[in-house]
Amino acid sequence: MNTRAKILSRDSAIERIAEHRRRGQRIVLANGCFDLLHVSHVRYLEGARREGDVLVVGINSDASERLLKGDGRPILPAQARAALVAALAVVDYVVIFDEPNVEALLTALRPHVHAKGTDYTVETVPERALAAQLGVRIAVVGDPKQHSTRELLARLGKPSDARKI
Repeated sequence: MNTRAKILSRDSAIERIAEHRRRGQRIVLANGCFDLLHVSHVRYLEGARREGDVLVVGINSDASERLLKGDGRPILPAQARAALVAALAVVDYVVIFDEPNVEALLTALRPHVHAKGTDYTVETVPERALAAQLGVRIAVVGDPKQHSTRELLARLGKPSDARKI
């Protein structure tokens, strides 16, 4: 599947997910801003994919990310961020969402698993109550959070130390 075909509207994602569900496939939802794609993002999405058969990634819209991260963000527009994430082999679909959190997308897609990165615990996932209500299992996946877009932005213009990867 080409990258553009992986980027879906919410309604199209609902239809595709229903097809996968009818085939007995397990659906995983991961989400984030993915402003500058880095190694922790890749490891998070690889971990999320191991939790099921189909990985859907929700990406915050530009307005949503600006609300979360502040002025100067996003660095890349939502369509560019979506294309980068969709280009990863582990990702099946990408949906851009406008809300300040992923709860509406979680409700609409009703995945089997909601994957969050290791900057969370099951107890600190903001959507945990909704996930429990919907019968969605929460999985904390990826490697320890040692990389961030904020850190990358701070390092721009400084001498490189690629050994940190």
